[in-house]
Parts: sequence; C-alpha cells; structure tokens
Amino acid sequence: MAIEYGRSLPTTVRDQAQDVIDQGLRSYMLSVYNYMAGALALSGIFAIAVARWEPLTMLVFGTPLKWVVMLAPIGLVLLLSFRIHSMRFGTAQTVFWIYAASMGLSLGAILLVFTGASVARAFFVTAGVFGAMSLWGYTTKRDLTGMGSFLFMGVIGLVIAGLVNIFLESSALQFAISVITVLVFTGLTAYDTQKIKEMYLDSEPGEVIGKKALMGALTLYLDFINIFMALVQLFGDKRE
Repeated sequence: MAIEYGRSLPTTVRDQAQDVIDQGLRSYMLSVYNYMAGALALSGIFAIAVARWEPLTMLVFGTPLKWVVMLAPIGLVLLLSFRIHSMRFGTAQTVFWIYAASMGLSLGAILLVFTGASVARAFFVTAGVFGAMSLWGYTTKRDLTGMGSFLFMGVIGLVIAGLVNIFLESSALQFAISVITVLVFTGLTAYDTQKIKEMYLDSEPGEVIGKKALMGALTLYLDFINIFMALVQLFGDKRE
C-alpha cells in the first residue's frame, strides 16, 4: 500500500498543479473578454451620442476636430502596442479606455450613414461569428500559427487595396475588400484567441498578466470591429 501511495502522489500533485493553471487561465481569459466587452460598450455609447446629439455631431464631424477623431485611435493603438511594457498598469488601462471612446466617436459616422436596424443586425451577426470562432480558437488542439501568418499577409493586402481604392473609388473593389475583410478577421479571431491563451503560460504573476490581458482584449476588439464594419458595408441599409 505504501508503494502504491507513493506512486500516486506525483500524479496527485500534477493534477493539483494543473487545476491551479486551469483556474488561472479561466480567470485570465475572463479578464480579456470583460475588457473587450467593456470597450465595445463604451464605443457604442460614444457612437450613439455622436449620432443623436447634433451639437456633438457638428463638433466631431463639422470642424477640424474630425482629423483628431480619425487619427487618435491609430496613435493610441501604436502607443499601447509599443509602450505598454514600460507603462504602469493603471496608465495602460486609461489609454485603453480612451482608445475605446475615441473609436466610438469615429464609429458614430456609421450611425449617421446607415439605419439603426441594419447596424444592429450587423452587430449581432458579428457577435455570433466572433463568439463561434473565438470558442474554436480556445478549444482546438490544432496549432493555428501557420494560418495566422497567412492571415497577416491578408491584412497587409487589405491595407494596400484600401489605399488604392481611395483614389479609384471603385464600388466593386470596395465590395471585394469588405468580403475579404470578413474572412480574414474571422480567421484571425480564432488565431488571436489561441495566441492569447498561450501567452498566459509564459506570463509572470501580477501586473504582467494584467497587461497581457489588456493587450489581448485590444487585439480581439480590433478583430470584432473590423468584421462589424465590413458587414455594415456589405449589408447595411443607407438612410434616405
């Protein structure tokens, strides 16, 4: 009996250690999704405010402030991406929420151009697609690294095509860009979820994990927003 007990002890210890890792991973992923959901909610509030309150609409889109609104999200994403490791966690959180609010101001233009019903429909379709792909990325045993590299090249292609279409103003090219955007960022949702999950295992306790959860939320937020905006372009009903 003593020999059997001695043999079973390492297995028990391993099981307990695995339980601790699993619980920590669940808590970490919950933080990622909570940050992301909070950012989407904040963006939605600011988008609705811009679309429905005329003085704010005129301030954001009728003055030179529109350039700040357009460029601020890009600058804040770059700031978080390259400087988050040197920031205090509280500062990183503040920048994240400011980014979400500034994106909401930009997204207000969508509610001015497209009907509320079609925007809501695109949002719920996006939520369904995102949820399914994120769940698959979290649970699959398949290594998605190769797929991620391919999709990243797709993102570069989309950026180039978008810049070209600024000058061409081709509706056919815009349609193709929107379709490919949905496909690329749907795939990236799964890839990014798996990557965020794996990042937890390489993290140190405390503030580092908090920052990685914040960056994971930002990554998934961008996946969601890109799918959403492409679906609005494809299926949104424009206001008369």
